Amino acid sequence: MSRQIPEPNSPRLFASALGAAVTALSLPAAAGAGRPADEPVALDAVTVVGDQQEAYKADESASNKYTAPLRETPKSVTVITDQVIRDTGSLSLVDALRTTSGITFGAGEGGNPAGDRPIIRGFNAESDTFIDGLRDVGSQTREIFNIERIEVSKGPGSAYTGAGSTGGSLNLISKTAKQQDFGDASFTYGSDQTRRYTLDVNRVLADNVAGRLNLLKHEANVAGRDGVEVRRWGVAPTITFGFDTPTRATLSYYHLETDDIPDYGLPLTDATAPDSVRKPVAVDRDNFYGLSNRDYRDSTTDAGTLKLEHDLNDSLTLLNTTRVVRTTLDYIVTTPNDSKTGNLSQGLVYRAPKSRNSTSEGWVNQTDLKALFATGAIEHSLVTGVEISREGVHNRAYFISPGTAGSTCSPAHVSSGDCTSLSNPDHEAAWTGSITDSNAFTDTDTDTLSAYIFDTLKFDERWSLNVGLRYDDFETRASGVTVTRGTNTVDGTTELENKSHFWSYQLGLVFNPLPNGSVYAAWSTSANPVGETAGEGASNIAVATEELTPERNRNYEVGTKWDFFDDRLGVTAALFRTEKTNARVLEADGTTSNIGETRVDGFELGLNGQITPKWNAFASYTYLDGEIVESGRVDVNARPGNGPANVDYVVGGANGNDIPNTAQNSFSFWSTYQLTPVLTVGGGANYVDSRFGDVTNSVEVPSYWRYDAMAAYRVSKHLDLQLNVQNLTDKRYFDQVYTSHMAHVAPGRTALLSTNFHF
Repeated sequence: MSRQIPEPNSPRLFASALGAAVTALSLPAAAGAGRPADEPVALDAVTVVGDQQEAYKADESASNKYTAPLRETPKSVTVITDQVIRDTGSLSLVDALRTTSGITFGAGEGGNPAGDRPIIRGFNAESDTFIDGLRDVGSQTREIFNIERIEVSKGPGSAYTGAGSTGGSLNLISKTAKQQDFGDASFTYGSDQTRRYTLDVNRVLADNVAGRLNLLKHEANVAGRDGVEVRRWGVAPTITFGFDTPTRATLSYYHLETDDIPDYGLPLTDATAPDSVRKPVAVDRDNFYGLSNRDYRDSTTDAGTLKLEHDLNDSLTLLNTTRVVRTTLDYIVTTPNDSKTGNLSQGLVYRAPKSRNSTSEGWVNQTDLKALFATGAIEHSLVTGVEISREGVHNRAYFISPGTAGSTCSPAHVSSGDCTSLSNPDHEAAWTGSITDSNAFTDTDTDTLSAYIFDTLKFDERWSLNVGLRYDDFETRASGVTVTRGTNTVDGTTELENKSHFWSYQLGLVFNPLPNGSVYAAWSTSANPVGETAGEGASNIAVATEELTPERNRNYEVGTKWDFFDDRLGVTAALFRTEKTNARVLEADGTTSNIGETRVDGFELGLNGQITPKWNAFASYTYLDGEIVESGRVDVNARPGNGPANVDYVVGGANGNDIPNTAQNSFSFWSTYQLTPVLTVGGGANYVDSRFGDVTNSVEVPSYWRYDAMAAYRVSKHLDLQLNVQNLTDKRYFDQVYTSHMAHVAPGRTALLSTNFHF
């Protein structure tokens, strides 16, 4: 295969845009340069940003569907604000989500492409990421250079989101134009050749019109890992017309390109005993088993958004938002494979390749009507709307032939680059295999049509009722060509379809015993139809699932939310049970049916905001008791190298086991303190319990503590410096665990020094 990808001239683009933006910002000052000395000078107003009450605490959701303030919303919602993102030195969505407990991260295996895969309250949320309230399609590693805040909604929420949202969902709020001129440029230099440049410029262009531009260039290796590289660049312009008028329009565009050498981590121990638990091998953390001259991961994301708003009167607003998205994902990645017994005991690892070359295209249109009115003594805050969307994914992976046949390592496999040393892998070794386009491909299309209504009924100052109802029509079609396993020979075609129709509900009663606090009880549902994650390139419709109905989820939750210190500090607590029924699992005869069931019982505590005017804190603790109630048929003897003769299928063989990727205890704490008017220090800690990678609980990664620190110094109103040290103790830990084969190693100690200019 000849792979030629044009290299975008991102440094030149970034430099040109930076120069243009700085020039534009200097125009007002230059315009007054020729003014006579005795003529009065009208100075622009200067906004000094100091200790802001909402720096760590948000009182309202950016989503139209939340019809009450967060304190009176009967649902667990965590808002990761822009200040938290900046103070913690977060450089990706995964970094930012570490500030919230109850979230772990899954890995791209079993057909799941390599991209963001958060696990919220024990359930996969890879297809439950939204941008400004609209579902974001296509598997990708999301950037945050254009993100103002991240809203994490926990618990089933299909009434709000449609298909999915079993454990929760993410809503990323984009930066949009403001009615003031400002500019921020940041240059971050760090360990392992980290170089990150961002620019955020906002300009008032005319009366009631403003534009904003965000730019990014990022290059880095990964601390504690040999051979792993991360490179990306992005641009995000936006313009808003009609500020302070009844009719407003916002037009936005987003482009991101990535070019990485991906990393699947360390292999698992070569344990074959039926009751043994496999863990990552005890080798140097920096061991990288990939091939630098073969492995790559390239992706692009292009998204255009048009948002229209019109105030029909003071209490009635009509909104319409349309987004068109196209993403590409192209990779070949090495799995440090352990499927052949004896390789690891000989000190060798087989480099099993995985690949993907997909294009995802989609659009979504959402229309909302917001209304404030009263029926007698009852006040209503109502939102009703319709949503229509279409997603299409084309995936044609690669056919990769090894240099030496077979996967049992030998000297010939080492010479051809198909195997490498367990203790001292050579990622720069020559590989003699070949890569061609696969004859197999899959095309998947998903259409949805939804209608919904939400209302908060306020009976008096103490009592309110939150209700939500949504109907979804969900249709998935898949077609393609298949090949014989292990070859590139076409052996058939597929033509599959699944249609689902489901209702989702949200009901919550809120009582305010005091003006600064609330107590609530809530019930909500969600559904996972067949093909739900097809837009992410995973869980495509298959022959075994074509006729199955959606999985069903229910959540029962009681909680309380309080604000203290003049509403500067928020404290929350929630107790919940989430049940999944109708789950797709295997019957005794090997067919797939809706007979599975899982359950998560848990509680969580949260604190965010200002303890004192100089002391900010953002903290949470989550306890999750996740249990597989009905697993269906599983192989309780699944181990590397086991052939058909060793398979031991047992119906209910995983009943009572822990849910994969679910940490029983997780804790996150971050805090900053302003020592002087110009010096702020901060630090944080994260704890994640041990967790299993599979339903039989035979793969496990250990618990870990991670510590971070920061210091920020304000040189002037135009310049500040910030130092972040992440993973302060250089802890070796694993942030993703696979169902088999390997575990992903988290970055080691990373120091980042940011120089931030404000103009």
